Amino acid sequence: MATAEINYQKPPQAILDVMHAPASPVPSISPAKTHILLIQRQLYPSIAVLAAPVHRIAGLRINPANNGPHAPLGTATGLTLKTIAGGAEVKIATPPGASLDTPVWSPDGKYFAVTNSTASTIELYIGSLTSPALRKVPGVILNDTIGQPVAWFSSSRELLVRMVVAARGPAPKPPAAPAGPNVQESSGNAGPVRTYQDMLKSPYDEKLFDYYCTSQLASIDVATLRVTPIGKAGIFSSLNPAPDGKHLLVARIHKPYSYLHAYPNFPHETEVWDRTGRTVYQVFSHPLEDTVPIEGVPTGRRSIGWRPTEGATLMWWEALDGGDPKTKAPFRDKLMMLRAPFSGQPVEVFKTQHRARGLMYGESGGMALVSDYDRDRRWLQMFRIYLDDPTAQAKLVSSRNAQDRYKDPGLPLLKRLPTGGMVLQQSGDYVFLSGTGASPQGDRPFLDRMNLRTWETERLFRAGDQGYETVVGLLDAEGTRFLTSYETPNTPPNLYIRQKGSETRTAITNFQDPTPILRKIKRQLVTYKRDDGVQLSFTLFLPPDYQPGQRLPTIMWAYPLEYNDADTAGQIGGSTQRFVQMRGISQLFLLLSGYAILNDATIPIVGNPETVNNTYLEQLVAGAKAAIDKAVEMGVTDRNRVGVGGHSYGAFMTGNLLAHSKLFRAGVARSGAYNRTLTPFGFQSERRTFWQARDIYMKMSPFTYADQIKTPILLIHGEADNNPGTFPINSERLYQAIRGNGGTVRLVMLPFESHGYAARESSEHTVWEMLTWFDKYVKNAPAESSSK
Repeated sequence: MATAEINYQKPPQAILDVMHAPASPVPSISPAKTHILLIQRQLYPSIAVLAAPVHRIAGLRINPANNGPHAPLGTATGLTLKTIAGGAEVKIATPPGASLDTPVWSPDGKYFAVTNSTASTIELYIGSLTSPALRKVPGVILNDTIGQPVAWFSSSRELLVRMVVAARGPAPKPPAAPAGPNVQESSGNAGPVRTYQDMLKSPYDEKLFDYYCTSQLASIDVATLRVTPIGKAGIFSSLNPAPDGKHLLVARIHKPYSYLHAYPNFPHETEVWDRTGRTVYQVFSHPLEDTVPIEGVPTGRRSIGWRPTEGATLMWWEALDGGDPKTKAPFRDKLMMLRAPFSGQPVEVFKTQHRARGLMYGESGGMALVSDYDRDRRWLQMFRIYLDDPTAQAKLVSSRNAQDRYKDPGLPLLKRLPTGGMVLQQSGDYVFLSGTGASPQGDRPFLDRMNLRTWETERLFRAGDQGYETVVGLLDAEGTRFLTSYETPNTPPNLYIRQKGSETRTAITNFQDPTPILRKIKRQLVTYKRDDGVQLSFTLFLPPDYQPGQRLPTIMWAYPLEYNDADTAGQIGGSTQRFVQMRGISQLFLLLSGYAILNDATIPIVGNPETVNNTYLEQLVAGAKAAIDKAVEMGVTDRNRVGVGGHSYGAFMTGNLLAHSKLFRAGVARSGAYNRTLTPFGFQSERRTFWQARDIYMKMSPFTYADQIKTPILLIHGEADNNPGTFPINSERLYQAIRGNGGTVRLVMLPFESHGYAARESSEHTVWEMLTWFDKYVKNAPAESSSK
């Protein structure tokens, strides 16, 4: 059968019951740590929502009906306000048929703003701790095409919003016939670019971009709901209110646009405005960023923002190496600072040896933490500096392999200041660090406090070996009381109050298990070694009612990752102490049909970052073989009934394993890229271009070896995939190549779906396809010789 059109199919009822079980609310904790918003979510939109009209332009997907994002996912349908002390709950009255975005708390934690998407507009509502209902801001129609449409301005008294321009007239109509061809031209300057979708393609697209993305800025008084316009309308790629409530940092996009790059790379002017919209300082004029090297940064001022501890002080980075990571330079970036009224010269604060990675501000004393990253060594460093004392010597806080999970010191906890900025949560000389606590036995999250003078750390909390518990936030300045999320294999995540040094938990929420059948699933962390000595692992999932000694049809599900060395490649990640949940298109649904799953099987590709893919295929096959051998050795896997699957780069892996090994009876490859010549300027961690490593690009492409793919393969792809590199044509051409060479292959193109699949119908059908394919070619496959 060459082509066929079928109706959406559903998996068995046992899977549907789990797929559509009610989801626990998502908690959102107020900055003051006094209240929690419990957000009820919609799990899956219908395919009709995804099928609604859309403009795919400049890297955006715009709903022309309401000037918002097309098919927003994870929308909220209800809100409940819960008091942390005492646990009292109030259900917030929301608009009928509400489709809410995530609420945005005011800095003082007394209010929250939330948008509501209707068929024709995006509305703005304000909630408070003292009211059981949301207040609609009348006359405000938000523009939610670029950036966040709502932010807090002037502490907690005002909102800054992007509104649809009033009386803008009807949308541009497509021309009846083109006035001429669409032309692009290059003058000879190198401009490598990743393979992006949804770009502008014509002058008509440019008109649509101008029409839908132009916003009018305004402030809204929370008490009176008075709306005050700010400045002239424009296309704003970013907005950032200053802590003083008197200045705005705005970035305005302007022509000429690009047909190869998305809107963040378009020319734009970064300016400081006053509250009327008057430009008081021209920060930087950014040209079209069409010659930035792959993995490089633009030249000139970038990452421009406000220093949160001062009224109006600008901070930014500037490249010292031309923005090119391949250029040798003693320093790659410098940190600059300029205070209001912006009439003086910027001050150089600090230089980084490698590319600047992050900047976190202390609450007082001008202290800050700066990170840089050496891409060749995959090495991350953090320094303490003082912004106002350039003579103070920088102190190295941490230095480690960025992939070394065992030595990860954690990330500093942040808090929001009354003026809205984020700073380190600080208690005297102490800051607080929270991390996953990776170990050979699995993750055990922790909370530390670190002395900024002695650099000694004190462990305030570490999760036990039973259950999984993470710190959500501190409830006092000293870190002696904190909020955690705790779960076990048998109980869902809930919020608790914990006290330093005590094992007592005080429950804040009481979410129940919606899928008791999943508690019968057995899970085990399994470690083993590849032939070259690299340690590997997978989490073995066994179906409900599994009987020891029974050999099962087995699916290996994986996603390869690149590492510099074998030690970090072999480190354990994740935890078997977590609550098993299944949503969307999870491969774990196959457990309910009697499969064993080698989940997240580690397939490390180890080597120098410049040449690591030279042995990609050899390491890939060796890793897969080691996983199967271990599962067979354990007595749970029937070697003659093993399948493989993956999504995105995992699908690429699947295609290669079926082309270059005889380890599997069938494969499922979702949303993959199979012809690397379609991503000629690099992919994943590959730094060389196609013209620098032709043989590697060809060798790694399953399309090149389609004549060798005789193991049955199911290809699934969203027809509207907008992920860089995974154009739907990848699956279409691989299907044609395998079919043309006599292979067994099925191609499923999901209408209106992107890189991940969202609609209820698509999710159900994807699981049905995977189950049907594996049942036919793995579970019920005829016996084969075990001498593979």
